[in-house]
Amino acid sequence: MRKSTLLLLVPALLLAACSSTKPTAHSVDGYHRPLPAPSVASVRQDIPEAQATDTVLPTATGPFGARAVISVPKAAPTGKFVVKPLHTGHGRAAHNGDVAIAAYSAVVWKSGKRLADSYKKDARPRVFPVGRGAMLTALDRAVQGQRAGSRVLVVAPPAAAYGAGGNAELGVSGKDTLVFVVDVIRVIAARATVPGSQATVADTLPRVRMDHAQGTAAITVPDRDAPAKLIVEPLVTGAGPVVKSGRTVVLQHSSTTWKSGRGELFMSSRAAGQPLITAIGRGNVLRGWDKALVGQRVGSRVLVVIPASLAYGAHPPKGIPANSTVVSVLDVLAAV
Repeated sequence: MRKSTLLLLVPALLLAACSSTKPTAHSVDGYHRPLPAPSVASVRQDIPEAQATDTVLPTATGPFGARAVISVPKAAPTGKFVVKPLHTGHGRAAHNGDVAIAAYSAVVWKSGKRLADSYKKDARPRVFPVGRGAMLTALDRAVQGQRAGSRVLVVAPPAAAYGAGGNAELGVSGKDTLVFVVDVIRVIAARATVPGSQATVADTLPRVRMDHAQGTAAITVPDRDAPAKLIVEPLVTGAGPVVKSGRTVVLQHSSTTWKSGRGELFMSSRAAGQPLITAIGRGNVLRGWDKALVGQRVGSRVLVVIPASLAYGAHPPKGIPANSTVVSVLDVLAAV
C-alpha cells in the first residue's frame, strides 16, 4: 500500500539500532488507512484564508462522534475555503503544537462520493500535532482554535486539499472540492503531563523530579552499575484504558544514558514542547519502550531502564555511546 510522504514520522532517535534489519520510519497510523496528506512537493503555497461562511454551503446532520450525513447542494462550490463551527464544545481550544484527536466524515462535492473516514470498519480517529503540517491542510486548519467537543464543517477547495494533482487513489481530481465534518474529540496541551503523586522507588533506580509548571523532567542516575535486565517501574498509575499493541499513543518522554551520578538528557519531547505520536508495539520506537508500554494504562508515568540490547546496541545514533543503557521517563497521555 502506498503511503503519503507527509504522514507523521517517528524520530530516528527512537528507532533501535540493534535490529537485524535497517530501521525505517513508519507512519503512526499504518494499521488503518486514513485520508493521506499530499506529498511535500505538491503542497500549494497559495492556500486561501479560511472563511467562516459562504453563500452556498453543504449541510450536515447526526450526533457528535458519529458519521455525519452530508448533503451537498446542486450549485457548484464558490471556491472559498470554509471552516464553520456547527457546534462549539467546552474543552481545551487547540493551539499550534497541541495534539488533536479528531474524527471526520468526508465527501466529494461534485459527485457526493463518500471518502475513507474515521467511521469505517477498523478505522480510528486521527491523532496529529496542530499547525505542524502533518495533516491535510483542510483538517489541520479545521481544528485550530476549536475547542474539544466541537463539530466543524469544512469546505476545502483543491488548494486546501490535494491541489491540482488530485489523488487518483481516492478518486479525487485536481478540480474537486471536498467537504468534511470534523469532530474534535480531545485536545492535549503541548506540555501536558500526567497528574498524580509519584511512587517512591528503590535507591538502586534513577530518581525523577517533575516540574509540572514547566512540563519538564529531571533524571538522576544512582552511583552504581546499570542493571542488566529491562526494568519497568510505574511512578504514577493511570486510570485510563489499557494500552494495546498497535494503538496510536501520545507520549511525553525524556531519556538519558546510564552514567553514574549524572542524567543529562539526550532526547526530550518535554524540552521540545511537542509530544510524540506513534504506534506502540510495532517496532516504531525502542524495543524497550514497546515492551514497557503495552499493558500500561493511559494516565501513567513509567520509569524504564533499558539494556543496550533493547535500546541502541553497538550502533547508536551520533552522541550516544555504544552499548549504553538508556533511562526513559514516559507519560502516557492518550491511546487511540
